[in-house]
Amino acid sequence: MKNLETTFMGIKLSNPIILGASSLSSNLDQLQKAELHGAGAIVYKSLFEEQVQLENLQLDEQLGMYDDIHAEMTRIEPQIEYSDIDYHLARLQKTKETLTIPVFASLNAVNKESWIRYAKAIEQTGVDGIEVNLYQTPTNYEIDGARIEERQFEIVKEIKSEVSIPVSVKLSSEYSNVLNFVKKLDDVNADAVVMFNSFFQPDIDINMEKHTKAFNLSQKGDYKQSLRYAGMLYGNIKADICSSRGIFTGEDAIKLLLSGATAVQVVSTIYKNGLEQIGVIKNEISDWMETKGYNSIEDFRGKLSNSKLDPNTNALVYKRAQYIDLLLTSDSIFGNIK
Repeated sequence: MKNLETTFMGIKLSNPIILGASSLSSNLDQLQKAELHGAGAIVYKSLFEEQVQLENLQLDEQLGMYDDIHAEMTRIEPQIEYSDIDYHLARLQKTKETLTIPVFASLNAVNKESWIRYAKAIEQTGVDGIEVNLYQTPTNYEIDGARIEERQFEIVKEIKSEVSIPVSVKLSSEYSNVLNFVKKLDDVNADAVVMFNSFFQPDIDINMEKHTKAFNLSQKGDYKQSLRYAGMLYGNIKADICSSRGIFTGEDAIKLLLSGATAVQVVSTIYKNGLEQIGVIKNEISDWMETKGYNSIEDFRGKLSNSKLDPNTNALVYKRAQYIDLLLTSDSIFGNIK
């Protein structure tokens, strides 16, 4: 097999395939299998601030049950379970101690103080880095986008100042100018950006007339937006680029590496095809490199980024002009449709 090593956030990975954060990535047995099948690194399941807040509310209720103690009570102390956050951190530490590949934590908080407190607690588990998930669902008509983004820059900047391990930022694709936002993250020394997060969205059952929950797996081809931005960012920021969403095969991963990604995250393909798919993707990348005569990832990474393209012939490949190309060739593309 060809040399698939890459360096992500200053950490050497045996290959660029990272198992992304999900329910799957909190199961140590499954993570050991992922390592066995050749994952370059894993991102442990996210710690959500809302999860901790709910735990605190439940704790308050349990403690309050014994405010009016009386003789007929069968218990005289609250039945308090092991803290969810302590359990999460203990499992995270156990995972780091068990696996030999790099382990990254994932954090999704709301309040600035929580971001800092949890990031510092996560660092104590010994993980190799933290993935910060930035997302803001607009709920206030009076707050403009610039204020939201500025707050997010400050959170990343402060986390970077409080922890010594690398910090990546996993982004939504819904910013008005992703390039500008990433450049500002680069200015506050984010070690990497991960593009893009796939968030749960509400849905409605029209027969029951109620909201429903659905598992939001990516579809093959969803990587194209990440490919576009990786292609434009490569060579223009110091931070590493990790592509995510809709990466199912080695071919998908190769495309993103060619556009400038340092690593790729996979989740949906693992749910659909099993952990064995990690090894399949690795072999497909290696076989393609053998065919092309490449000895390492660095031989071709970013080869088809915007900064490497001939400005006279390919300057518009990552821009809207592709839409014009499609319109101009639509007759040949759709000519056989009856």
